Amino acid sequence: MKRLGRPWLFGALVLGLFLLGALSLVAGKVWVPWSAWTSAGADPRWAIVFELRLPRTLLGMLVGAALGLSGAVLQGYTRNPLADPGVLGVSAMAALGAVLTLYYGVTDATPWLLPVAAIVGAALGVAALLLLAGATSSLVTFILAGAVLNVIASAGVSLALSLAPNPWAVNEIVDWLMGSLADRSVEELRLAAPFIALGCALLLTTGRALDALTLGEAGALSLGVSMRATRWTLAAGVGLAAGASVAVSGVIGFVGLVTPHLLRPLVGSRPGALLWPSALGGALIVLAADILVRLTPAAGEVKLGVAMAALGGPFFLGLLFMLRRRIA
Repeated sequence: MKRLGRPWLFGALVLGLFLLGALSLVAGKVWVPWSAWTSAGADPRWAIVFELRLPRTLLGMLVGAALGLSGAVLQGYTRNPLADPGVLGVSAMAALGAVLTLYYGVTDATPWLLPVAAIVGAALGVAALLLLAGATSSLVTFILAGAVLNVIASAGVSLALSLAPNPWAVNEIVDWLMGSLADRSVEELRLAAPFIALGCALLLTTGRALDALTLGEAGALSLGVSMRATRWTLAAGVGLAAGASVAVSGVIGFVGLVTPHLLRPLVGSRPGALLWPSALGGALIVLAADILVRLTPAAGEVKLGVAMAALGGPFFLGLLFMLRRRIA
């Protein structure tokens, strides 16, 4: 496949994001014409655009960028094409932290505890993954370490569901775990945006270290890269970005896995060059999927996490077959 020049690639991604963002404000069960945009409150559909769809669109961009960038950094650091916050258990650990706040019902009085708990859970997940697998471990070791984290987090979530004090708590946890951007407001946007922005900023600083790691850990050390600082930066960045995303949208899988693979043929094999495109590409994928779930011909809206699992599952299966053929 012919590689696009980086300015052209950035231009195409930004243009696509702008067009999808405009479509996201218009599309839905109720289509909003241009006349409603300029009515300044006279048309009730004006409130749909600026109070419901605008926060949802911006939140979709932020969540997609955080997940896409996290996936690219994890794949670059581990040299593992299957690395992803969802596959490696980071999102599950973030979900466990958030579910505990829903279980104890503390989010009504102190809503900021949910994103904090999710961020702490994600950071602990990254730290445990690096501790269990190590920086130079094999593909199988990382997958096994991620499976361990997923099992532990799933057991904790299942325990919370089985011991939930009332049916409303169960419904709230299950509905949140399925992942969605529906009914998200400016409050969720204000809650998540600072954490996601800080996490993405930390992850974007790892480009030089990821490029050096293509030579192996010894080669990176010889180039002056501090592996300890890189690990801490990665854990904090993924914890903030993925944790805050899970806190406001629930579990949305496969974005971090799919996005780098789609863009790598256009960027090249250098991990550092893939970071910005993966952030923009992840935002595009989540925004496009969110528009599609709104347009499904059903009484209710399909959950975004369910839709991404339906799309990402076959992609993950195809990737496994490709890796098997390559190893054979």
